[in-house]
Amino acid sequence: MLDNADLGKLIIRLTLGGLMLFHGISKLINGIGFIEGQLASHGIPAFFAYGVYIGEVIAPLMVLLGYQTRIGAIIIVFNMLVAIALVHSHQLLTLGGNGGWALELQGFFLFIALALVFLGPGKYKLKN
Repeated sequence: MLDNADLGKLIIRLTLGGLMLFHGISKLINGIGFIEGQLASHGIPAFFAYGVYIGEVIAPLMVLLGYQTRIGAIIIVFNMLVAIALVHSHQLLTLGGNGGWALELQGFFLFIALALVFLGPGKYKLKN
């Protein structure tokens, strides 16, 4: 019999990890020039932009596979806090064109990753 709580955790992991991984793949294909520019505009060395590969490729894979899920999720939380601070801070209290919060996507990634930090991976995961 399937455990509903563990199945729910698996669905959350697959959704967060899968959707975040698309952003990482895009950066692998198209580069991180935009992020380097954002960092430089805030006086932060551009080489820190390579950290996005950890936050948007490595961490999502950890979450997807259920390997060190809490660590992967906290990396995604940090990644999203940096993204919001560097690029989206002016949108924190604004509505988007569709009537929702302008930062719905960023908020989704941030808060679902935070939930996984507390929930853990569930039993459907790689053994570690």
